[in-house]
Amino acid sequence: MSAVLSFMKERVRKAVERDRRAEGRVEAISRLLWRWREQRLVILVGLLALLDYITTGIALELTEKGYVEDGLIAGWALSVGGFGWLFIIDIGAVIVLSLAALIARSLLVKFGYKGYGRAAFVVLLLPYAVMAAVAAVNNLVLTVL
Repeated sequence: MSAVLSFMKERVRKAVERDRRAEGRVEAISRLLWRWREQRLVILVGLLALLDYITTGIALELTEKGYVEDGLIAGWALSVGGFGWLFIIDIGAVIVLSLAALIARSLLVKFGYKGYGRAAFVVLLLPYAVMAAVAAVNNLVLTVL
């Protein structure tokens, strides 16, 4: 039995060693994706979600073109409670994603993986920021055309 335990202990040690070697590269990649402090990414995500909400309101309410919201959750929120519910859903999404990113980062830092913590934070929030920016631009284009 001790041979099996020592074998497993050695495998875990090698896995941790391999993870430590890759941590610097993973952090470097996350810095290529987002070179500023992590707090700025949370602020950017919040601002882009607000911009998406405002441009959605402009595209749906102020134009006479008859656009509808194609997003599944946003369409549901608009049909159930209008723009108030859409605002609550947008804020909820930003809060949930931000908390998930903070928890992942905190846990990884606690276990000694600071580089992976930063990478997890960036990977969780950056796609939402990109999609919110694309949605806002799309709403503006639909409004102008």
